[in-house]
Amino acid sequence: MEKLKYLSEKLNITINDRQLLQFKTYYEMLIEKNKVMNLTAITEKDEVILKHFIDSISVAAAVPEFRKKATEEATLIDVGTGAGFPGIPLKIIFPNLKITLLDSLGKRVTFLNEVISALGLTGITAIHDRAEDAARKEGLRDSFDYAVSRAVAAMPVLSEYTLPFVKTGGSLISYKTPGAEAEINDAERAIKLLGGGKPKLHTLSLPDSDISRSFVVVPKKSPTPKRFPRKAGTAKREPL
Repeated sequence: MEKLKYLSEKLNITINDRQLLQFKTYYEMLIEKNKVMNLTAITEKDEVILKHFIDSISVAAAVPEFRKKATEEATLIDVGTGAGFPGIPLKIIFPNLKITLLDSLGKRVTFLNEVISALGLTGITAIHDRAEDAARKEGLRDSFDYAVSRAVAAMPVLSEYTLPFVKTGGSLISYKTPGAEAEINDAERAIKLLGGGKPKLHTLSLPDSDISRSFVVVPKKSPTPKRFPRKAGTAKREPL
């Protein structure tokens, strides 16, 4: 875990001994569970540290306004969290964040709850639901300071999955690879229909690597109209 500490410091993020132990436990649980269910194709320790842990928390280095709010009691939903990225690493680094992990596969949510318990995390909940259904529920819709998503869908589709969760004044933050400008252009109509404002693009290179990361930050300007999100599967078949 010394590599995790070293790379984090290059992002100007300090990790204490308790957090290092939490990351170590998380890694061990991830690898063990991956033997019986498909959680990640990345299993070598150094790669998990860089491509999952460091990548997840790098948003705090790339987006200054997120880092400021994350040290307070901001609320965040991780849509399509999978094995818990980026939500669980963010919770470890910023314990004041109140986080909801959302995933459509029950087995993954069971694993996430096991991790939450083993790491002694509080103020974090894992929910089994589809984004299109969860975004219509009281307590979730128009409720979060941030919605984050990593490797889930192209921006026109992702916007419909995520912006309904964000309250006015909050933001969607999408983890993207380089070249996100084209996706932003394609999503312009969808973002406007869903109550979003003009996106901002932040870029970052992960330390000691040739991996570049883009973060698309979409501010929420007004409540999402009630007709969105559409029924499950529609956004993917017929992007706005």
